[in-house]
Amino acid sequence: MSEMTTLKLPPPKRGLLLGKAGWTGLMLALIVVTVLAPLLNLVVPEGSVFHLSDYAVALIGKIMCYAICALAMDLIWGYTGILSLGHGLFFALGGYAMGMYLMRQIGHDGNYKSDLPDFMVFLDWKALPWAWAWSDSFIFQMICVVAVPGVLALIFGFFAFRSRIKGVYFSIITQAMTFAAMLLFFRNETGFGGNNGFTDFKRILGIPIAQPSTRMVLFVLTGLVLIGFWVMARYLVNSKFGRVLQAIRDAETRVMFTGYDPLAYKLAIWTLSAMMCGVAGALYVPQVGIINPGEMSAASSIEIAVWAAVGGRATLIGPIVGAFFVNGAKSAFTQIFPEFWLYFLGALFIAVTLFLPNGLVGLVAQLRERASTSAKLKQSRAAEQGADPATEIAQEARA
Repeated sequence: MSEMTTLKLPPPKRGLLLGKAGWTGLMLALIVVTVLAPLLNLVVPEGSVFHLSDYAVALIGKIMCYAICALAMDLIWGYTGILSLGHGLFFALGGYAMGMYLMRQIGHDGNYKSDLPDFMVFLDWKALPWAWAWSDSFIFQMICVVAVPGVLALIFGFFAFRSRIKGVYFSIITQAMTFAAMLLFFRNETGFGGNNGFTDFKRILGIPIAQPSTRMVLFVLTGLVLIGFWVMARYLVNSKFGRVLQAIRDAETRVMFTGYDPLAYKLAIWTLSAMMCGVAGALYVPQVGIINPGEMSAASSIEIAVWAAVGGRATLIGPIVGAFFVNGAKSAFTQIFPEFWLYFLGALFIAVTLFLPNGLVGLVAQLRERASTSAKLKQSRAAEQGADPATEIAQEARA
């Protein structure tokens, strides 16, 4: 797209997977997800100020699922230069694959006490559709979580990239694909619950899904998957594969002239990005308790791109920050200003577009660079005047 030439995206880099600060941050994230959060939720009493409520666990778990989608968007958009407005479809497909298994886990605990899901009994279905044949198998459905979005992305991407569709045209057809799928899933005869989707889940792997320990396990698993995907993405973008992706982003024609085939690279990262969204959707459904065609709406896919843009594209950590910042603000505004929260979010997006083209992470990096430049200028001026730079800086700080 045209805006790709105006944003100052970082050039390709090669180096260690993580520096000292990176490993420290990674270990802190692991401790928070696997130790601190469970202790605050399950051990610290509810009356304590340090208690992490079940509501907060569900909210943070949901946002971590969104962060996985934002990270997937960064790989395809920030590092490859392909803006997709269809990632909401891959997210929903993963969610539906998990939802089908959870619906079968309800068993006879449904309102109609039938082997069929309640919505099928209501619609007078006599048997499970062919797509539900293996839906009672957890392993099979987990394969579908990654296989269905992956295969769809592979087929769609092959024809789109082979036809050299790019820029705004690619964005439009991905949104059209998502909208078509949403209309399909809204139909009752497809066997996916129509506009109501799937809900009222009871168990997962035979364990009650509503008990706090189960929700905490889902929370920890989501956090570990997010961290794992981030490490994987970090490895990819620092590898030769990632350097080619960034070259495609900046000058695809030159990449072709050097002997590389952009089709294979774009197709690979596109498919991987779709599968990541499928995993996020599968983790989202048991924590939120519902999945319906609304997750395939145009707004849902656009929001994923917004999270990446607000946090900062081509940074990996930026989209995660953006997902937490935007969804945290949305949650807060809906409680504090229920009538005006949409205006606050609109103002936030406009401000980021106009004043923070590189996102929140880019702003932090810019402020650090300015502070470093200012310190160097002070040192050089002090050296020219024959004064001790450290002494002068200390005097200014005291003043």
